[in-house]
Amino acid sequence: MDEALLRSLTPSVLAILGRRGADFAAAEDAVQEALLEALRVWPDRRPRDPKGWLVTVAWRKFLDAARAETARRRREERVEEEPAPGPAPAVDDTLQLYFLCAHPSLTPSSAVALTLRAVGGLTTRQIARAYLVPEATMAQRISRAKRTVAGVRLDRPGDVATVLRVLYLVFNEGYSGDVDLAAEAIRLTRQLAAAVDHPEAAGLLALMLLHHARRAARTAPDGSLVPLAEQDRGRWDTGLIAEGIGILQAALARDRLGEFQAQAAIAALHADAPTVEETDWVQIVEWYDELVRLTDSPVAKLNRAVAVGEADGPRAGLAALAALEDSSRSASGRGRPVPRHAAVAAYLHERDGDLATAARLYAEAADKAPNLAERDHLTRRAARLNARRHR
Repeated sequence: MDEALLRSLTPSVLAILGRRGADFAAAEDAVQEALLEALRVWPDRRPRDPKGWLVTVAWRKFLDAARAETARRRREERVEEEPAPGPAPAVDDTLQLYFLCAHPSLTPSSAVALTLRAVGGLTTRQIARAYLVPEATMAQRISRAKRTVAGVRLDRPGDVATVLRVLYLVFNEGYSGDVDLAAEAIRLTRQLAAAVDHPEAAGLLALMLLHHARRAARTAPDGSLVPLAEQDRGRWDTGLIAEGIGILQAALARDRLGEFQAQAAIAALHADAPTVEETDWVQIVEWYDELVRLTDSPVAKLNRAVAVGEADGPRAGLAALAALEDSSRSASGRGRPVPRHAAVAAYLHERDGDLATAARLYAEAADKAPNLAERDHLTRRAARLNARRHR
């Protein structure tokens, strides 16, 4: 009964927060946290005014989040837009906060989610998208993590692997263009790589630098996305590429391969190719094989299908994609596709000359795109193929 009441009150609580000055996304996050708090508290202490209680708690959650966001932005403002090469010149307490949030009492996945929310400044929706889970599932995970550490002294730091995972996800969110956190993630990863003897810290730093080196070429003047194959390689930052490759080579020489080193090796092969035609796709497929072996990640398997399509032709890529779909159905019973699955299928069908299927899949991928820039890019590709078909 409480759950039905909560659902009925949610729209009016959102409206009240909006009138008080909360933007819709922040209000949604605050109301969601208030609803979770209600489900925890109401069975023992049902308020006389449920709506008033929700408004009060949601507004407090919103103010807490706004203060955390302001503090995070102040930290970012102290950092130059582009990360300077070489060791980090100064150390603040931000990295220590990452370690403390990655508390040993939490599971790694809960620690990552809590740190991204509390220190990284990401929204529940952004974190859920990174983990490929529904937003409600992630909200519950974060709420459980908060309850777990509520009565615990945060004086025992978590492990390096968890902090690396958090920094990687923060960088990815910043690199996507939704939130500019990439430079801050690089700065903190430089500190971590200098402070710990861990080849994956170096691998992650190399990966970030190699991706960040291409940032200026990733968007056109109008803000639209530019695919890797169409980027102006003259706009890539050769200094960051050289630094990233040097750090990666030193890490690989230690013969303790991890997923970030494998990803950095793939990025280095892209960065080292003078033109897209000269890309060593055979070696990229081999590195994706290593990455899949290390992680069994569905995203890595999807990217491997693209690489196979480049190395051995689009039909080989489509076969790899079909094998991925078959294994997904066997594992889950329903074969839920990973994000960008339709976009990859569309690209491979386009290269194979099946423009009708490619256009349909691009349009389908656009409907599921995680951000506006990607949606517009996929929509334009679908329109371009449809125009070609009807000439």
